[in-house]
Amino acid sequence: MNRYAGVLLSVTSLPSQYGIGCFDRAAYDFVDWLVKAGQRYWQILPLGATAHGGSDDSPYQAYSAFAGNPYMISLEALIEEGVLTKQECDAVDFGTNPAKVDFDKLNDNRLALLHKAYERSNISHNPEYQRFCGQNGWWLNDYALFMALKRFFHDVPFRQWPEDIRMHWGFALDYYNRELYFDVEFQKYLQFKFDQQWTRLKAYANARHIQIVGDIPIYVSPDGADVWAHPELFQLDEHNAPTAIAGCPPDAFAADGQVWGNPLYRWDYHRNTGYDWWISRMWYSFKLYDVVRIDHFRGFDEYFSIPTYASSAKEGHWEKGPGMELFNTIRWRLGDVSVIAEDLGLMTDGVRKLVKDSGCPNMKVLQFAIDPADVGAANDYWPHNYNSNCVVYTGTHDNETVAGWYAGLAEDARKQVRDYLCDYYTPESQMHKVLINLVMTTVAKDCIIPIQDHLGLGNEARMNKPGTVGFNWRWRLVPGQVTDALAEELLALAKRTGRANWDAIR
Repeated sequence: MNRYAGVLLSVTSLPSQYGIGCFDRAAYDFVDWLVKAGQRYWQILPLGATAHGGSDDSPYQAYSAFAGNPYMISLEALIEEGVLTKQECDAVDFGTNPAKVDFDKLNDNRLALLHKAYERSNISHNPEYQRFCGQNGWWLNDYALFMALKRFFHDVPFRQWPEDIRMHWGFALDYYNRELYFDVEFQKYLQFKFDQQWTRLKAYANARHIQIVGDIPIYVSPDGADVWAHPELFQLDEHNAPTAIAGCPPDAFAADGQVWGNPLYRWDYHRNTGYDWWISRMWYSFKLYDVVRIDHFRGFDEYFSIPTYASSAKEGHWEKGPGMELFNTIRWRLGDVSVIAEDLGLMTDGVRKLVKDSGCPNMKVLQFAIDPADVGAANDYWPHNYNSNCVVYTGTHDNETVAGWYAGLAEDARKQVRDYLCDYYTPESQMHKVLINLVMTTVAKDCIIPIQDHLGLGNEARMNKPGTVGFNWRWRLVPGQVTDALAEELLALAKRTGRANWDAIR
């Protein structure tokens, strides 16, 4: 069995002079750096078009299960096309801190630049654009109109729109498609440029033997095109309002549980239609990525249902999901696809059985092994309990950085780590390297480390703190932070632990 390593880095966290990481030169440079480092995988966060405002621009709350994030369109590439000028882009205020994304300024200013590019593109006469629209109309038409309507109705949730268009009635669709024609076409242009640039970047990575690990949330946004256009897929009432919403019970991340607010699926409807929507979603995901990590995999076994009137997740309950029937259908329709099962959180025998029966590698997160209240050897996250069919991480986007986590441990917990490692000598400031080495030496098939951990950064570089808003998803690399010296260090580690991507470095 081949063993490999990879790096977790959101595209938005790449350095860029234009406010957010995107599909520009820095992305190609990072692929080249992964090759130098002997890595096999670049794991990213969801690429979806994020909702601005209360969701903190979370990539797990996107306006569509299919559309890409326009923020990731490279302005450099548009300058090269001649539809923008460098002077125009340089004149825009994207924020003053190169290590943080300023979503407010992006929302105000970057889209205005992209609209200029659209106006100058003469896109309606472009045969590539026409082909893209024809091939993707099954999701693109509803999405583009939805986004045009969002702007027209001043970004209020779609449930506050007039009844005719809120309910997706045919005559209203015809009317607004005519009235908002150029706004709709602008949204299609953005998706065309996103697809064009991402396809080019992914091909560049694949040609250098780097695989992209994508990430899709199990649920869709409550205020998104999927729910608006296809209410039959979800647990909604006659006014298309949710009757129950998703979340999770109290766990290691949140003592009171979490209320996510996403509408739940009508699994009976999906079953009766042969899971067509899910097949389409997975097929489209495998166009974008080589491997797909499905967030909250356990929701396919049982999902947590919270009444819409509930004041907290404590009022929710578990209901049965589709189980192996869905995954058997996916494999029957799509073949032997590569899926990572994010099975973190409350584990039950049913979840364990679903993961095993599906054959998907599951996730192990080293930080979860440390529990001073339970020092027994049975914890699934201790490295000696791993099997080979798993992907191991020091932490995920929802965790502290490993350096920040270790620094914040109580004395007895740090002793638990040191005792496990039989290491009483490594300086505290270097413990992140020891912990990375630990997971790299496990039997796990693949090992993926957040770039923040390789850099030894503290919690100032944390990507997300579940249950909070206002400061998440903003962290970015600055130019020069990822060096050739670090690549050499990672390459040596990959070789030493039998994880080097020889196809890439030969």
